[in-house]
Amino acid sequence: ESDTSAILPQDFLAGPSDSGSSLENVCEAPVAVEKDAQTRSRTATGRPPLSCPLGVTVEPAIFLSMFSVALQRPLYTQYLWERISADLGYNGTRDRGCGGSTRPPDAAEQEVESLTAHWNLYINLGGFAVGLLVVTLLGSWSDRVGRRPVLIIPNLGLAIQGLVYLLVMYLHLPVAWFLLGRLLSGLTGDFNAIIAGCFAYVADISSRGSRTFRVAVLEASLGVAGMMASIIGGQWRQAQGYINPFWLAVATNLAAALYVYLFVPESRTPDPGGAWIFTREHHRAVVRLYCSQSSGVRRRASLWLYLFCFFLVVTVHFGSKDLLLGLRTMQLCLADSWVALAGLASNIAGLVVFSVANTTALMFTGYALCFLYLTCTPVLRSKMSKLVDVSEQGALFASVACVEGLCSFVSSGVFSSLYPATLPIMKGLPFLVAAAVLFVPAAIIGVLQCQGQDLDDRDNRETS
Repeated sequence: ESDTSAILPQDFLAGPSDSGSSLENVCEAPVAVEKDAQTRSRTATGRPPLSCPLGVTVEPAIFLSMFSVALQRPLYTQYLWERISADLGYNGTRDRGCGGSTRPPDAAEQEVESLTAHWNLYINLGGFAVGLLVVTLLGSWSDRVGRRPVLIIPNLGLAIQGLVYLLVMYLHLPVAWFLLGRLLSGLTGDFNAIIAGCFAYVADISSRGSRTFRVAVLEASLGVAGMMASIIGGQWRQAQGYINPFWLAVATNLAAALYVYLFVPESRTPDPGGAWIFTREHHRAVVRLYCSQSSGVRRRASLWLYLFCFFLVVTVHFGSKDLLLGLRTMQLCLADSWVALAGLASNIAGLVVFSVANTTALMFTGYALCFLYLTCTPVLRSKMSKLVDVSEQGALFASVACVEGLCSFVSSGVFSSLYPATLPIMKGLPFLVAAAVLFVPAAIIGVLQCQGQDLDDRDNRETS
């Protein structure tokens, strides 16, 4: 009896009338304690050591990451040119036209250009191919374990890539080692994983009505970082060479990872059952996103169409990122679909002017007409985000990041080949082709809006 009293609670021994409820309490007590422990564990894993007083979240992280990538890419291409030139004994210059020599390239210069282009293709294609598998894996994984790991790991991978590049420069290793650096970065998700994680994070913390503007802020962060890196990198290389800019790129990636660890709170509750990363379930989640019958035919069709529009738009003006004020102003009086159509119209008008521009004044007129041209991409990202469940944001933006990476290869291949092919016909014909391509996403977005498949109009009227 004394042993029983020591083990069982007193209310269980009070009498037979409440023995059933007492036994239920005894059985539920360990479960309640376990759930409470899990809740405390999840809260602890999602809380960073510090809080950012400025109220920003992932914007500094994507800014620092983009700055590092934009700083490295043109520099390692230029370094490839110089290393291959030295290996082949060519001591010419790369500048032709626009104040440089207008002579046709000799055989040695053509060989250097060909080898540089081939190595660039091998390095970028290797990193993209590996990253294509890893990004979709990490994106879906982040839906279960949270966004913070997917924002930290790729930055560390980019830092390792920068260190490999520095070893090549310090030790004069073969340029094939650049491919090793890109593969290592690809195995950790590369920059595309950072883009996917940041946009998924913003989708987690923003309301449906404010999501388009929050996405536009991230797009603007990419643009400002790319512009600053382009200005700094070229001047710094001419003054001090390649080593110091690459050390800055490594430090920037490490700073981005440290910022996420210290200041960015977790936006999702980690699922202990989904912590294992090497499973087919993560890739299946991406496939289900676009092929599942449970999401509805109309919703799935809209998602495919918006993704196709995104591909065409980004292919036409890949790498250009300047927007913000125009988008926010139009959002106050227009639905998102009409904002996207206004941006496409602005882009088309500017491209048409570029195609016939033969004076500086006309070129600046084209740029003025294009001032809204990138309002379309944040709208498309936001629309796709609103078409999927909150537990699928990581998988969605991982696939979108892969499509965006594919755009760089398609755009460079198509338009680089189109220009010399159409030069005898019309110098500005590629601009007209680009303008014609943009009519396709404009038509798709307009049809979806008019048919009532656009799900954002109601949400914009309910903006919090």
